[in-house]
Amino acid sequence: MPLFGTDGVRGLANGLLTAELALHLAQATAVVLGQGRSAEARKAEGRRLTAVVARDPRVSGEFLAAAVSAGLASSGVDVLDAGVIPTPATAFLIADHDADFGVMVSASHNPAPDNGIKIFARGGTKLPDVVEQRIELALEGERLQPTGAGVGRIRRFADAEDRYVLHLLGSLPHRLDGIHVVLDCAHGAAAGVSPETFKDAGATVTVIGAEPDGLNINDGVGSTHLDVLAEAVVRLGADVGIAHDGDADRCLAVDAQGNIVDGDQIMAILAVAMKQRGALVDDTLVATVMSNLGLHRAMADHGIRVLQTGVGDRYVLEAMNEGGYSLGGEQSGHVIMSEFATTGDGLLTGLHIVAEMARQGKTLAELASLMTVYPQVLVNVRGVDRDGVTDAGVQEAVAASIADLGDSGRVLLRASGTEPLVRVMVEAASEEVARAHADRLADVVRERLAL
Repeated sequence: MPLFGTDGVRGLANGLLTAELALHLAQATAVVLGQGRSAEARKAEGRRLTAVVARDPRVSGEFLAAAVSAGLASSGVDVLDAGVIPTPATAFLIADHDADFGVMVSASHNPAPDNGIKIFARGGTKLPDVVEQRIELALEGERLQPTGAGVGRIRRFADAEDRYVLHLLGSLPHRLDGIHVVLDCAHGAAAGVSPETFKDAGATVTVIGAEPDGLNINDGVGSTHLDVLAEAVVRLGADVGIAHDGDADRCLAVDAQGNIVDGDQIMAILAVAMKQRGALVDDTLVATVMSNLGLHRAMADHGIRVLQTGVGDRYVLEAMNEGGYSLGGEQSGHVIMSEFATTGDGLLTGLHIVAEMARQGKTLAELASLMTVYPQVLVNVRGVDRDGVTDAGVQEAVAASIADLGDSGRVLLRASGTEPLVRVMVEAASEEVARAHADRLADVVRERLAL
């Protein structure tokens, strides 16, 4: 199995992800990213490479970030230690400081025992697969071992948080005055910076999930546990709830009645608003194949094209970069606003959603009503040949469901990339209809593709 997954290197801290691996991974990164025109130009000028290193508050991040910094400094890279900040803040700071690359130690929405290492290229962009492969190969090669004045220095990035907050505030089309926001920071990286930013933007803020102790990240709070936020919003009579995950690259919302507003609905609101002010490039929204049929319908009603990609924010980013598009994301709450960010940014997304409420003088429920969410049923069929989704019998059954659903539904079969599993997803006008088709197709997959 390759070391890098869809979002960096991730695993059980001190299990798969040891201090030794973090050290060697940093050294290999210095070798690979220390090449290229810009890096060579810096060396020719007698300047060392610079990297931003940050982490979320999980306890293992302390030793893993220290190991990463040690590996970089021992390879002659100067390290700016930004401490505990969100992943999108790390990406922003790499570009803002003109650093050569950066490393974020986080396992995002995973539980506290897990951790991960995400590497960003110059400009704060995610690494292409081929560069990750080169870093993995470099783990077995020679390391850079400068001595004396050639070793890197590790310094505190003192104004990291302030730079990020000013950047977020400068992106807003409208202040948030008069809106009561409940923020759920998932006991994660947003606990310090998110409340401060929303308050500075004018909102009245109530905070939950903002007492990280290194072990409670994502534990019953945050974007994966929205019931706590919904209860707080209703109990307090607040206008809106905003939920982050552990590293704050996601945003999901809750309206004043406690109803969940997911990533598709958030993208719909932002897309229409951006089109109105001429900020939606080519009137196009980039979304994955898992986005709800209701999103496609709503965007068509507003003259907006939806460009579909594979599942994963990296594929959304690739499509956005290729076409120069300004908005994209996933149902899970990874929303990318490329005018202001190079990756999903939960704080940026939440601020802009609340700004639209303030600008239009509407509730979140009113804004979200532009999209009807179609019931979606997902069935994971295990123990089958994942490469057999093109089987004639399976495709015949899919075609029959598509014909039966017509314009009122959608069918998608996806093979897992890592295990013998096929995912069957059906959307329809009612959950009963979607469930019936999904179960029938799952039975066909089991029968035709059994191992």
